Amino acid sequence: MARLATLLRDDAKLRISDSGDGIAVIFQHGLGGGDAQIAQAFPSGPGLRRITLECRGHGASGLGSRRPFSLEMFADDVVAAADQAGLDRFVAGGISMGAAIAMRLACRHPDRVAGLLLVRPAWIFDSAPVNLRPIAEVARLILDHGPDKARAIFAQSETAARLQRDAPDNLASLFGYLDRPDAAPFAQVLADIAADGPGVSASDAAAVGIPTLVIGNAMDAVHPLPAARSLAAAIPGATFAEVAPKALDSVRHFAELQADITAFLHTSSNFRSLIPS
Repeated sequence: MARLATLLRDDAKLRISDSGDGIAVIFQHGLGGGDAQIAQAFPSGPGLRRITLECRGHGASGLGSRRPFSLEMFADDVVAAADQAGLDRFVAGGISMGAAIAMRLACRHPDRVAGLLLVRPAWIFDSAPVNLRPIAEVARLILDHGPDKARAIFAQSETAARLQRDAPDNLASLFGYLDRPDAAPFAQVLADIAADGPGVSASDAAAVGIPTLVIGNAMDAVHPLPAARSLAAAIPGATFAEVAPKALDSVRHFAELQADITAFLHTSSNFRSLIPS
């Protein structure tokens, strides 16, 4: 059973989910996701404590009034959540946007982060990478036309046709943005984050000196497999793992993902200090 808490940041009420006991891992969701996405991806076995902050506008967390939204903002919120939870050091990880947040935390707060779990990274170092253009496209359509008309326009677009052929799981996620009940206000989150970057460089990555696991999969245009390989290569000593594409076999995808995360967290002696005595 997850322990729920609220973090107050500016005028935003952010929800924190805290479950399990053991190695402390702050594991963040992707853009448009929330705690439910992480519960599906993160292992629930013994010896692990998983904390997830639902970022502004995600899950049960409020948008607040601060603009623009940014990965820096979301990462600062995670640090505040770690402080509230009493965590001096933790493993930082996440999926897609969550991986970018974790990477920023490791580079900006090296005294706090003991390890890195980067799953299906969408960013390497640059802002507004080309692979995020479909998200920017959907955001702009919603902002310009409203969700209903935007959905009809996007369904007939070249981007939708290409993703239907090459990365159907990505296409489903994009339609999920269009079908959200809060699609209109959330479109600004999509636009701001798709245009942003983690604010770290290749030299920052080269200075990361903690155990790191990077996980990628094929058939994913928004989270290209070469991006995951490149990020792993940029971090000294990082381990790279490829799991089954979610678009082909979601059951196998999550089973392999959880197995790789479990093995990484339980085989490194560096993480024993993260277990409360």
